Order: sequence, then C-alpha cells, then structure tokens
Amino acid sequence: MTGTDMNDTSTPKDEDLPRRRFLKSGLAAGAALGAAQAVLAAQTPPDATAMAKMDPMRSVEPFYGPHQGGIVTPQQSHTYVASLDLATEKRDELIGLLRTWTEASARMARGDTAKPLPQSDADAAPDSGDALGLGTAGLTITFGFGPGMFMSSGKDRYGLARRRPEALVDLPHFNGEQLIPQKTGGDILIQACAHDPQVAFHAVRQLVRMGYGAVQMRWGQAGFLSGLRGHTPRNLMGFKDGTNNPSIAQPALMKQFVWARGTETPWMHGGTYTVVRRIRITIEHWDQMKVGFQEQVFGREKYSGAPIGKRNEFDALDLDAVDKDGNPLIPENAHARLSNESVNNGAQILRRSYAYNDGTDFYIERWPPWRQDTEYDAGLIFIAHQSDPRTGFIPINERLAKFDMLNQFTTHVGSAIFACPPGAAEGSFIGAGLFNT
Repeated sequence: MTGTDMNDTSTPKDEDLPRRRFLKSGLAAGAALGAAQAVLAAQTPPDATAMAKMDPMRSVEPFYGPHQGGIVTPQQSHTYVASLDLATEKRDELIGLLRTWTEASARMARGDTAKPLPQSDADAAPDSGDALGLGTAGLTITFGFGPGMFMSSGKDRYGLARRRPEALVDLPHFNGEQLIPQKTGGDILIQACAHDPQVAFHAVRQLVRMGYGAVQMRWGQAGFLSGLRGHTPRNLMGFKDGTNNPSIAQPALMKQFVWARGTETPWMHGGTYTVVRRIRITIEHWDQMKVGFQEQVFGREKYSGAPIGKRNEFDALDLDAVDKDGNPLIPENAHARLSNESVNNGAQILRRSYAYNDGTDFYIERWPPWRQDTEYDAGLIFIAHQSDPRTGFIPINERLAKFDMLNQFTTHVGSAIFACPPGAAEGSFIGAGLFNT
C-alpha cells in the first residue's frame, strides 16, 4: 500500500506539517463536541416510548384491558403455543388457578418475574429465572377455553356446560387432514408472543408449573416470524402471508370479524374464537417447483406479493381478469381466490400465523412422487381469530380443503378450537364472567 499505508513510519515532510496540525485541531474540536453531546445525552434520558420503538426488547404491551393481548397486537416475532388438559375436578381450584395465572401474566408482561423472588436461597424458586435481564420484549399472553372446559367424557365437571358458547363448536373433519391426537385438542390454550423466543417460552413454562397437579401439558409448539416491522412476513414457502387480513388499525373491521358480540353468550363479549392448526409443508417437494407454477398455486407474485396481473402487494384481486386465451389470470383453484372474502359470502378471519421447524422426521407423501423419506418437520402454526367460526374458519377451510392447489404440498396434522374471553380488569381474572352466576 502506498500513500496512505497505515504502517508507514517515515518522518513527515515540512509541507505536511500545517495540514496535519489542522487535522489534529479539527479532531480535537470534534472530540470535545462529542464529549459535550455525550454529557448532554446523559443529562437528558431518552423517552421510554421512543426507546421501545427503537428496541423491540424494551416494548411493553399492557396485560389488563377490554381485550386480551396477542390478538390484535402488532405481531411479535416469536410465539410459544401450549394446549393443556385439566386434571382437577374442583371448580374452586380452577378459579384459583386462573387468578394466579392472571396475576403472574400481568407481572411478566411488565418485565417482572412470575412471582416475587425469594429472600433466601433455601427456598424453592417461584420463577425459573431464565428470562432475567432479557426485557419485556413486547410479551403478550392469551388464554382460551376449549370444549373440554364445559363437558369432558360426558361429564359437566365444573357446572359450566350450560354456559358453553354455541360458536365453540367441535370442528368437522376436513378433506385431506391427518390429525395426530397428540397435537390436537385441549381444554386450555396459553399463547405467549414476544420478540424473543426465550421470553415467550419462559412465560408458558412458569404458568404450567404453577398449575402442577391441576393441569397437564397436552401439546406445545414454538414458532417464529421473520420480517421487517410494518411489512408482511413470508412463510416457509417464500410467499407473503397475511396480505388479505382485515386491518387491525380499523376498529370497525375488528368489531365485525374478530370480536365476539356476546348476544348469545354475554361472558364472551369482547373475546374471540381461535382456531389453531398445525400444517406440515413438504418443502422439499415445493422447492422443486418452478416459480411460475408456485405463483399459480398461490395466485400471487412470489417476490412482490402482488396478485397475478397487478403490481403492488395490496392491490385488490381481480378475479374476473383473463389472459389472451380467455383463461382466468388467477386460477380457479388458486389459494388467493378460494380464500378471498368475495367467494366466501364476505367472511374474513384474522390470521396470526407463525412458521415452525421441528427438525426432521420420517414422512410418507400421499401424492406423487409417492416417496418415503426423512424430511423436514416444518410448516405453519395457523392461528385464526374470528367472531364466529361457523361463519369464518369452517366454511372457508371447507372450500380450501376440497379445491386448493396448495393441498399438494401441505397436510393438516394438528387442530384445536378455543373460546378466548375478553381481557381482565385489574383485581379480577381471565374468564371471570364465565364463573359469575
């Protein structure tokens, strides 16, 4: 290196000295200015809200309120979803557990431990401590009640059978699904979402340990979501996922499609009905498909997210558009067409899905090329919120299960439905209205 070689140790020439003195003085002045700014910054602490916007790990989502968090909250990057079975037969024990969970969830949402830490190391720790120092990370904790809360094996365990919402239906069998019992159903849903995977898992872990003896884990699933804030995330198939969601920024749409009205079941007013599906994707098979075919399957451009024939992601689908030969630009069995509200009597659901990757597993494909192999156990944790699954998820998915081209590459292997009550008020607990007689 010549001229500006950092290892040059030669003596400077006389003509260089004035320039070097100028640079030296300029650097000194800059350093002084920087020091002054640092002192000023130290004297003026940054606004907490501004810091939260800059650093997702500092963001705080309130636990108490008219609606539970994790439903219309801007979606965090990680989740841990757990389904539990009730082991207690005592109504009072169930109520006490919900009270304990509510208090612990409120503490963790504001960055505290699930319970106060002990003063002595001779005591058992009430919190595992694995999330200490990680921050709030925008944690939300959402609870839901499955059909087994109201009736199990023909028994009304808690005197709640008459209060089961009519909308909390048993999901029908859908074409092509291959449900695994160990990944299906459950009496109670706990969904923790955060911008850090350990914060999310920590929250579920503490709640489950608090319920030791009263509940037992049925299934759990970690999920992740990648993408810039304010941008539609992509699924493992490389397509933007959730473009056609009703906007959470429009309360009127949330009232229409997401929040339960409570006309039939007052205790559910302000809650929602949540369907969780575990969808395995044969990504090895999918990755062999040409991009053009993949776009036909989805009905959208892969990279822009725009509907076929359009330029921008949020352009409206033109389901009447045809090519030069008179064929629909968006195929009749494309996913975007079949899931669109215009062909589902105006029905919409709020999708809040996450990808998952559980390593590899032995797998048998049900369609060509009919091969047996060890493949990725990866796919989608499909989570949908709606005011009534009878007019939302069920009719939409019945259409998709029968006709969607995407079914060549996906298999529904897990399923559950829950009634998620409204948010809790301070001093009360999640689901309090259900137990009020």
